[in-house]
Amino acid sequence: MPTPLVKLPSLDLIRGFVAVGRRMSITQAAADLCITQSALSRQVRVLEDSLGVVLFHRGYRSISFTPEGERLFRIADSSVQQLQEVLEILNQPQGRRLPVTITASIGVTGLWLLPRLNRFQQRHPNLDLRVAASDKNLDLRVEGVDLGIRYCPAESTPTGAVRLFEEAVIPVSHPSLGLTRIDDDAILVQQVLLEFDGPRRPMLSWADQLAKMGRNSTQPLGKLRFNHYDQVIQAALAGQGIALGRIALIEPLLADGKLVALSDGISGRTSAYGYWLYQAESNPRQDVLDVIAWIRTEAFAVEAVIDRVLNRQSAR
Repeated sequence: MPTPLVKLPSLDLIRGFVAVGRRMSITQAAADLCITQSALSRQVRVLEDSLGVVLFHRGYRSISFTPEGERLFRIADSSVQQLQEVLEILNQPQGRRLPVTITASIGVTGLWLLPRLNRFQQRHPNLDLRVAASDKNLDLRVEGVDLGIRYCPAESTPTGAVRLFEEAVIPVSHPSLGLTRIDDDAILVQQVLLEFDGPRRPMLSWADQLAKMGRNSTQPLGKLRFNHYDQVIQAALAGQGIALGRIALIEPLLADGKLVALSDGISGRTSAYGYWLYQAESNPRQDVLDVIAWIRTEAFAVEAVIDRVLNRQSAR
């Protein structure tokens, strides 16, 4: 059961703790808050006493989080950041356009949204767009976010969500590896496979894909595992091995020749999972509608690219 409101530490204490955690320096944090170093030190001590735990390891001219302090900071920093953003919006002059905030996973943000922002700015130069990367499934209304892109099965989509595109996967590598195909044991045993080590996803497990190829007993040279999908792709771009590439997210890299699609017999798509756009309000303001229209236009183009890439693979 959550701690009752009456027993929560004061916002002053939490604010002081967050300031110290952000700077990892009581001196610098005190300057940020325009109070003395001794006053801020007392605030941190009072917070520790009220919680009954030590939040910082204090060394000679240095501090670091205890496990309890790190756990509290992750939540407190995020909450204070959201409060700062809401207050900024509320303090804006009447009539000023509000920013449109969109959230997506770290992978979708880095690989799909960010490369397209130049086109968005050209289309809507006066619209302020904020991107909040998070792998959590956020409640948009609670978090004060206008739009979200979620990767999930159809039965788990938020109410009113619109499918942007399906999941489609091909093996990819950097051109420096000199590969065009991986449907041969002699090739696989010389290669490192790059694995997404997050929640189990369709077609993103090398064990499943090798079994599908009839090579579940083949031992690659090695495996590198990453807990964020964008790290898998960064490793592939660095020439560190072969990745299972989500076509929707990597198609600009394929178009630029930064990654090469490999023939293997396992390329494919699934309608069981997809990328979905959902919104906080059923009747959003015009700026939000403009962002929705832009995202859907970009997504429509991606579906055409997925078809083209898979057709080219099957023709090899």
